[in-house]
Amino acid sequence: MTTRLLLVDDHAVVRSGLRMLLENERDVEIVGEAATALEALEAARRLKPNVILMDIGLPDLSGIDATRDIKKHLPDVAIVALTIHEDEEYFFKMLEAGASGYVPKRAAPEELLTAIRAAATGQVYLYPSLAKLLVRDYLSGGRPADDEPASELTAREQEVLTYLAEGASNEEIAAALVISRKTVARHRENIMRKLNLHSRSELVRYAIRKGIIKA
Repeated sequence: MTTRLLLVDDHAVVRSGLRMLLENERDVEIVGEAATALEALEAARRLKPNVILMDIGLPDLSGIDATRDIKKHLPDVAIVALTIHEDEEYFFKMLEAGASGYVPKRAAPEELLTAIRAAATGQVYLYPSLAKLLVRDYLSGGRPADDEPASELTAREQEVLTYLAEGASNEEIAAALVISRKTVARHRENIMRKLNLHSRSELVRYAIRKGIIKA
């Protein structure tokens, strides 16, 4: 599957560098560029990318606000933050806005490609040094919980939720829990319905907020 990619950064030289880096990848097609949040939303609607590489420091709205707006209108588009910001304030706000990945601009090209490919398949990718923020946050008691109905899940559904949030496939979960793939699929449907979630990335963000992902 070819990933249709939209580049969003207010620096033309950065967009040019990303294009040079990514345009030779057989599974990535760069369908457009944008320099502002408003341009990004318009381009996303018109070009229908699978993944958007989003800078946080945009001149009109922040990349956080842009991510929130795009996910509101185009919930199936995956967004990966590519930014100089590595502090937890921006990190958590981007995840809460709906980002499926967070990569610093100092990252190696292979890390960026991994993030793009993960987002394109509905997974969440966090740069290793930033993922440590989640572990620290988990060990210190986690972020404030909301009123989502986690208590409605059965013990088995909570087990399945943990495996799903960690990226396991239905087959892997079935093998680990010694149940059939059909049973896993049924648990997954129940989890998504009870928690009002619609994608794996939403499920992972829920697990992050609740401290369910294993540290």
